[in-house]
Amino acid sequence: MPVVLQEPCDENVIRSGPAAATCSKTRGRWVLAATILASSMAFIDSTVVNVALPALQTNLNATATDVQWVIESYALLLSALLLVGGSLGDHYGRRRVFLLGVVIFAVASGLCGFAGNIRQLIAARAIQGFGAALLVPGSLAIISNSFSEQERGRAIGLWSGFSAITTGVGPVLGGWLIEHVSWRAVFFINLPLALVVILISLRHVAENSDRETSRVDWFGAILAALGLGALVYGLIESSQVGLKDRSVIIALAAGVIVLILFLFVESRLSSPMLPLTLFRSRTFAGTNLLTFLLYAALGGTLFFLPLNLIQVQHYPPTAAGAVLLPFILIMSFLSRWAGGLVARYGPKLPLVVGPVITTVGYLLFLLPGVGGNYWTDFFPPVVVLGLGMAITVAPLTTTVMSSIAQNRAGTASGVNNAVARTASLIAIAVLGVVMLHVFKTHLDHRLGNANLPASVVQSLQTQSIKLAAIDVPQNLNAETRQVIRRAIDESFVSGFRWVMVIGAALAAASAVTALFWIGRTSAARSLLDPADR
Repeated sequence: MPVVLQEPCDENVIRSGPAAATCSKTRGRWVLAATILASSMAFIDSTVVNVALPALQTNLNATATDVQWVIESYALLLSALLLVGGSLGDHYGRRRVFLLGVVIFAVASGLCGFAGNIRQLIAARAIQGFGAALLVPGSLAIISNSFSEQERGRAIGLWSGFSAITTGVGPVLGGWLIEHVSWRAVFFINLPLALVVILISLRHVAENSDRETSRVDWFGAILAALGLGALVYGLIESSQVGLKDRSVIIALAAGVIVLILFLFVESRLSSPMLPLTLFRSRTFAGTNLLTFLLYAALGGTLFFLPLNLIQVQHYPPTAAGAVLLPFILIMSFLSRWAGGLVARYGPKLPLVVGPVITTVGYLLFLLPGVGGNYWTDFFPPVVVLGLGMAITVAPLTTTVMSSIAQNRAGTASGVNNAVARTASLIAIAVLGVVMLHVFKTHLDHRLGNANLPASVVQSLQTQSIKLAAIDVPQNLNAETRQVIRRAIDESFVSGFRWVMVIGAALAAASAVTALFWIGRTSAARSLLDPADR
């Protein structure tokens, strides 16, 4: 599943905001209530929808690539427009753009709930991603501008704490709704939350903007969305038609060309959404490369975990939603301790040790087969993965923020956040290709050894795009059906193991990045020439 925790540097977007007039205690509470609820909608939808993927395959007759697009369409718009979303709030009014994001997100949630087919759901999810790109940076900016420097720390703590709670509870609640109500309820639950946010914001959140200093890089945002969209489309389609297909080649080539054009344009603009001068800092460049590798591993691998748990291991959705609770609890409880590691040991040691432990967590996921027990097969890798990420995330955030001059901390935070989301977006597409290829290869081999009728084998191969959601023909005897089901499940586990091997390799690469790119002592503020800032 996509990332199941706050993205790196979320809190520092708030910390780096300009000084603000002190809110009254009452108004401050209302501001926190509105921003926490709004952020929670986006955080929950980034996690809980993954638990619904098996239900979507069953109820909407969706293929594996279809459910990839359910996640990717949301992530694409969110990743591409996240940076420009903050600029829109600065330019047109933070409350106004925040509320627009909440309304768009709520309307899109309703469209998701009423979707009659998978294509309608994918389109609605893209609209949701657009709304999230407005409300997520908007909620952070509102907190930054509603609390004074002295009060901001407590506000951040409350926002972070409640966000962590909703991130953990969301998949469990979503699993229960899927199991006892419908997958549609996962989206409809956003509607009353959005209404409460709108009412609170209109009454208690003040409007503010920074029109003089802010610019909206629309051209950059459009190029980023088109480039990433073409790249993801080519990768996902290649899993069905192959990399040599003309449409795939054109899409991949177009994606690369447009992204190169995006970088060229950003290097020429006076107020780009992605300031490339930031990457002149070796530490900033290194930490963002580390972020990309580590969050590609996390987002890409965990996308397939609910499919494994529900379709292969036959966990109920509620239990599948709760599987990652230890991961989230470890991240929450150890975040303060991990934040002090940089002061004690410097950034390099935790940024090497954390990803190495994370690598071990992915490798432990290679052990479960079909019918794996949670406590012996899934609990240990989840705990080790949580420990590795806990050791990494806070030091990573601290190092990113200390590598750039203070007056650019907010921009640096936004860039690092966008890098993490883009990494997950691309990884899901790439690992989807790997999973489908391995699954088809192993399924063909197992079906060939099962001495099944040619018509049955052909029917199953035609459905292989569904992965473990393949429908086994009902007109076969029970023993034959059991053999087929076993072949499907074992083929999925084979693909799942390859995905985890790649996740481990990416995590190990992030440790190597820290080893060679990050200094032993806490990074000094960037001394870029003022003209480059």
